[in-house]
Amino acid sequence: MDSKEHKKATLFQKLEQLRSASNSTAMNTASIVVDATRYIEELKERVGKLNQDVATLQNSNEENSLPAVKVESLEKGFLINVFSEKNCPGLLVSILEAFEELGLEVLDARVSCSDNFRLEAVSENDGQADSIDAQVVKQAVLQAIRNWSVSNEQD
Repeated sequence: MDSKEHKKATLFQKLEQLRSASNSTAMNTASIVVDATRYIEELKERVGKLNQDVATLQNSNEENSLPAVKVESLEKGFLINVFSEKNCPGLLVSILEAFEELGLEVLDARVSCSDNFRLEAVSENDGQADSIDAQVVKQAVLQAIRNWSVSNEQD
């Protein structure tokens, strides 16, 4: 008899632990198990949502690792600044090709490609002063960076 009561006491203790862990207010065994099952499902949903949040943050961090672009309008052209904290081999060529496609002539440029990437360029429109604005130039440079990034991921 002592062994039977010991098993019963152990089972009761484990049910109390389950009840406590799942924040159940139920008193009978079946209801405690049902509440615990619901609690486990809620935890699974929360874990799934947290995993999605982590994936979203990782994607945004990858996007933030792309170089920053700033374009300002000048009287007859643009001041373009591109900066990345990491070295970006081949990026300068991609950006210069984007300038060429827009019909921009680079009048003056300072470039650093050692530990990081920095481009400061002054460009002038080839007689198309009204046809493009700073936003168009910025979008073209951003597209060149995205294209460069995709081609580097494939290598």
